[in-house]
Amino acid sequence: MRRLPIACAALAVTISALAAAGPASATPYHLIRWQDTGVCQIWDQSIPTVPWPSNYAVVSEELPTFEAAFAYKTGLLSNGTCSF
Repeated sequence: MRRLPIACAALAVTISALAAAGPASATPYHLIRWQDTGVCQIWDQSIPTVPWPSNYAVVSEELPTFEAAFAYKTGLLSNGTCSF
């Protein structure tokens, strides 16, 4: 009978540790625009390379989350700065 509460407590500690580690691993994002097509793309700064081919321009400041980058991209799509 005593094993169940101990197992539940251990599980709760493990889940709490994983949840606390989640936001700390956030990487910054930029929005880039391909010059030949006008298409905008969210670029993850944790990727150790640069986009290829090199005919792009960075059109946003550093954004903290993918959701923020997506919202920024939606705004650029609606005002015509970016195409699909």
